[in-house]
Amino acid sequence: MLNPIAVTAAVAPARTVRRGPASPAQRAVRSTARCSSCAMRHLCMPQGVSANEMPQLEALICSARPVRRGEALYRAGDSFDSLYAVRSGSLKTVMAHRDGREQVTGLRIAGEALGLDGISSDQHACSAVALEDSSVCIIPYAALKHLCREIGSMQERLHKLMGEQIVREAAQMMVLGSLSADERVAAFLLDISERNAQRGYSSAEFNLRMTREDMGSYLGMTLETVSRTLSRFQKRGLIDAQGRLIHIVDPEGLRQVGASSNA
Repeated sequence: MLNPIAVTAAVAPARTVRRGPASPAQRAVRSTARCSSCAMRHLCMPQGVSANEMPQLEALICSARPVRRGEALYRAGDSFDSLYAVRSGSLKTVMAHRDGREQVTGLRIAGEALGLDGISSDQHACSAVALEDSSVCIIPYAALKHLCREIGSMQERLHKLMGEQIVREAAQMMVLGSLSADERVAAFLLDISERNAQRGYSSAEFNLRMTREDMGSYLGMTLETVSRTLSRFQKRGLIDAQGRLIHIVDPEGLRQVGASSNA
């Protein structure tokens, strides 16, 4: 579980993940989902967990579930009973307007948390939809609260996750409320770059998980404006965009996009 800002166009209506008997493939995923062997454990695990506490923690969050591309892990209005950590792949969070239009509110990639929106009312406020074939670790919330009382570092980790979500949402309000189109797209690309670097991946070259349409929804822009802005960045030599593959050619120049706009 961790920080803040994807692959398919608008997919067919998302389906809530079934909770029936596990298939052999699902059982295989669950049997291999162990914190101690997960490449994302440096992002998810609380600091200071002792060797004696590790079995308790693994017993709580060792189960995992595959989520196919276009499938909903949960929908707005579903009863809240678990938190989730993205083990692989990526999911977007979506809220629906009263007129039925959908607003992309976030992107969660490996090592990041999902489901915190359900804590306040015991119902999920948004939907979480897989952007590619993904898997998530399941953390039953009732059991997590009990473990937090026994392991102080777990309680601290949960509090930090909640604080990070507040900060992330405040930052997104600033993006939507005060930044130009160029600034929004530059901030989005740099955010993905930094998050990739945290995971040991290339910060300069990556596949966009969001489509241009999803990017527009997330950044409060039209599809056409997103496409024009990326083309403008390419002409200026800031990036090289080949479909969804983005190569940041001039990261410092991309950072200065916002600085020059605010000058």
